Amino acid sequence: MDFTNKHVVITGGTTGIGLATAKAFINAGANVWITGRNADNLRKASAEINNPNLSTVVSDTSKLAEIAVLEKAVAGSGNKVDVLFLNAGIATFEPIEEVTEANFDAQFNTNVKGHFFTLQKLLPHLADGAAVVFTSSTVATAANLGASVYSATKGALNKVAQIAANELAERKIRVNIVSPGPVLTPGLENAVPVEAREHFADGIPLQRLGDPSEIAKIVLFLASDDASFITGTEIIADGGYLNYALK
Repeated sequence: MDFTNKHVVITGGTTGIGLATAKAFINAGANVWITGRNADNLRKASAEINNPNLSTVVSDTSKLAEIAVLEKAVAGSGNKVDVLFLNAGIATFEPIEEVTEANFDAQFNTNVKGHFFTLQKLLPHLADGAAVVFTSSTVATAANLGASVYSATKGALNKVAQIAANELAERKIRVNIVSPGPVLTPGLENAVPVEAREHFADGIPLQRLGDPSEIAKIVLFLASDDASFITGTEIIADGGYLNYALK
């Protein structure tokens, strides 16, 4: 797929799926902005990609003031955004009786409020005919123990994306969702103990975790002209995990 001279914004682009997707868009010729909360992580990502078509913006998706920083950077570039990949996300896993208000708020602020207002603030800067992709998760459908808050954020995110697809159709802007199952990312490694990760593959028909590059390919497809008649759709990429888990 060719994204030469296209302009792409990726929130949460310093590691995992976001970083893999940034690399894929760069390799396809795009100009890419990635955001992250930590300047050091952005520098590391920039050094790893090592391409003049990459720009970085320190911006915490959970804070409206920092979303404004991203908006200012995009507006200052003078370019309309062709692809917006709303990917930033955090997760903590604990039973309902152990959930704290701080963990609840942190997950909703990043995973729902952050994406909602990033989309809202960047709407004037999206090109007509642009593509928006949300990173959700199979947890929006599954009912995994200890995932009540994280699952709720992803369920809410799916509904926002579906309504956005309808509201933005007049501008020919397509909005879609990619929902990965267990993917080996730093986020997964930080949120899930080693013992639990070792058992994940047992519940996946393909008997392995996903790789971030596999999710990146789906994002590029959804953002491309090959997906020109696809909007309001969720693509599940989980190695068969969800169907297996729901048996």
